Amino acid sequence: MSGTPLTSRTGAVVVFYNPDAACIERANRLAARMHCVVVDNTPAMRPASELGLDGAIEYLPNGENAGIATAINQGIEALIRGGFDMAIIFDQDSEPPASLFTELPKVIDAANASGERVALAGPAYEDARLRGLAPFVRFKWGTLERIVPQGDQPIDVDFLISSGSCINLRWWSSIGPMDDALFIDFVDLEWCVRAKQKGYRVLGVPWVHMSHELGGEPVRILGRAYPMHSPLRHYYLFRNAIVLIRRSYVPWTWKSSELVKFPVRLLIYSLMPSQRLAHLKMALLGMWDGIRGRLGRL
Repeated sequence: MSGTPLTSRTGAVVVFYNPDAACIERANRLAARMHCVVVDNTPAMRPASELGLDGAIEYLPNGENAGIATAINQGIEALIRGGFDMAIIFDQDSEPPASLFTELPKVIDAANASGERVALAGPAYEDARLRGLAPFVRFKWGTLERIVPQGDQPIDVDFLISSGSCINLRWWSSIGPMDDALFIDFVDLEWCVRAKQKGYRVLGVPWVHMSHELGGEPVRILGRAYPMHSPLRHYYLFRNAIVLIRRSYVPWTWKSSELVKFPVRLLIYSLMPSQRLAHLKMALLGMWDGIRGRLGRL
């Protein structure tokens, strides 16, 4: 994370959950570049000094797992109180390139200067386990349109994962915060959908690439890699998919693609891994809770 520090009012939000020494070191390097808010969802509260965090970091320990949505919201509100204009969001294991810290704010600065309503700009993601650079996506009936990240112009997309993305705080209050009730999974997708439904743009920046592991160790079926998760994560994934399918502002293009993938995902995630009964049980419980509208932490 070397390079010239930004002079614009851009801050970072890092979400912790049981961080190891490498996570602490990444946050400290980030704090040397810009103002950094660390929101810690680790259940056991520890002071920042005990963790080894740099004194410049604004540390917000929750003392419990409050969920990714709540943690991001807390970090962004801290940046807004500090007068920042943009927030770059990171998972604790994110490894951003130096270009990300300048290029994403520049895209949003240019949009603000020209009157474009851009809510979010984010990089392309590289996961070596999934064979390289992931495409940007747009929703289409029954499927996703996959767009190769190339060129020197931002690309309009339908959603970006939160880690590594730069949120334009100019529009935060009009779009609204992340949905706390979702807790984890589809939190970033729901926020992007809501932003776009209100007339804001979401931009993929193809010349910025960030390494990011999507899920656990993937399984390969018929030559295609699928990220694996724990049984608990599959509860949230299936529950929140059902919840979003039931929401009127979520486009039917996305809903149709999820409905097509549902039986395939259920088969792969629930029958292929070890602990298959646990995966199946949690997926079905998630679907049931989604149907009856039960939200928040399980």
